[in-house]
Amino acid sequence: MNKQDIDSIKQLLSAPKKIVIVPHKNPDGDAIGSTLGLYHYLLKGDHQAQVLTPNDYPGFLKWMPGENTILKHDSQTKACEDLVNDADIIFTLDFNAFHRTGNMETVLSESKALKIMIDHHQAPDDYATYMFSDVSMSSTCEMIYHFIDMLNDLDLIDANIATCLYAGIMTDTGSFRFLSTTSTTHRIVADLIEKGANNAQIHNNVYDTNSYNRLQLLGCALNNLKVIPESRAAYITLSQDELNTYNFTKGDTEGVVNYGLSLEGVVLAAIFIEDKQEGIIKISLRSKGNFSVNEMSRAHFNGGGHTNAAGGKSYSSLKKTVEKFISILPAYNNALNDV
Repeated sequence: MNKQDIDSIKQLLSAPKKIVIVPHKNPDGDAIGSTLGLYHYLLKGDHQAQVLTPNDYPGFLKWMPGENTILKHDSQTKACEDLVNDADIIFTLDFNAFHRTGNMETVLSESKALKIMIDHHQAPDDYATYMFSDVSMSSTCEMIYHFIDMLNDLDLIDANIATCLYAGIMTDTGSFRFLSTTSTTHRIVADLIEKGANNAQIHNNVYDTNSYNRLQLLGCALNNLKVIPESRAAYITLSQDELNTYNFTKGDTEGVVNYGLSLEGVVLAAIFIEDKQEGIIKISLRSKGNFSVNEMSRAHFNGGGHTNAAGGKSYSSLKKTVEKFISILPAYNNALNDV
């Protein structure tokens, strides 16, 4: 984002505006953290700000400051669409194509509001007047910190903003272990702690509160884990029946794919989760080194994301989706064995 864009946004925000902030469908820690972090910042400028999510999100994200103000499009459709249609500005965070918002795609694309994109995913669509797009960033929360810095407002970051941004950076960096975690990321995190983010409590809120059913489901997933040594790959499957057996709730499979990636010698991991309500198989892909699961997902599974973390979906059965995954691996064996 260049100086001219920043100056224009400063001018836009110099007087109170009606502002809507939207993350992607099935929002994760970075999506909720960045939208709420920006929300608290905009309130300090006397703006009428509102976070609207396409749908609900896991319970382990529902402790963040301001979370109780969020409206959800799938259950509060009219209220959300009225706000979108009446907005002066729409911030789209942690996604860069309207289809990533599910059933909000039409109302967002037809809105006359000025749009500002802040996102770190690859291949952005050209819908925003102002774009802050940087695939090298660890998270959208880190980008919100830089955005506030570019507006010369770091002194406005309080404990609420710091808490939300810390949570998103922590979750999207895998607790600061992914390659996208830079020295700058650590300096930002240090500043957020100094500004009031309780790092130990945030980690506990996200990672250390499990239900009995969630742990049982994890056991089922690990029992289903398969390894393909010649491709240095591993995959996990979860059928709808298995999800039902353990009373699956949103967020229960968060991070499970990483268990496959933690195996010695494995550089590519996948999880395939059957969703009979949506009629799809949800896919998460993770990798090490320079092997791009973003490219794999875009080429084969109707998805995309980052080099080492991507998502996708399949309209085939769980069995056929796994068979497809296994069948395409030989074409990637050279790349996988070079990592």
